Amino acid sequence: MTIRRLELDYIAAPRRKRWLGYALLAVSLVVAADLVLRYRDARIELDRSETANGLLSTERGAPKAIPKQRLDEQVKNAESVVRQLTLPWAAIVHTIEEAAADDVAILQLQPEAQQRLLRITAEARDQQSMLAYVRRLAGAKRLFNVHLVNHRVQLDDPQRPIQFSVQARFEAAP
Repeated sequence: MTIRRLELDYIAAPRRKRWLGYALLAVSLVVAADLVLRYRDARIELDRSETANGLLSTERGAPKAIPKQRLDEQVKNAESVVRQLTLPWAAIVHTIEEAAADDVAILQLQPEAQQRLLRITAEARDQQSMLAYVRRLAGAKRLFNVHLVNHRVQLDDPQRPIQFSVQARFEAAP
């Protein structure tokens, strides 16, 4: 014989079955997931159509006008870059390498394409090495008007090397 549960609380509503609530929760989650997927697909389709519309649209605004002064400045910059790129770099480097010596170190090469000038900053162990290097540069085939621009003794170095600058003109074509 089973004893029946005794209900003493007459104010509370009688308990309902829980499976009905769980079933309702599961159905609402499935519907929510379906709505999220539909929303995502609709957004993707909208983005595609807007992109296609923008690509096919013939109503494009005119490009903004660039002031003539700025345009001229950009043209000058572009021409300068082209001149730098069209320098006979291989010939210049080969000429400098031919004049190289163990007692002279090249520190910097500064070409000026428009004037066809080359400024070389170097360091030599002594004055005789410096002058011999300048003579070798002056004897190079592709360089002319070679001259010593300045020199100074590096007093802070214990070996006291001479840092100097040489300027030369170079040929336009290798």
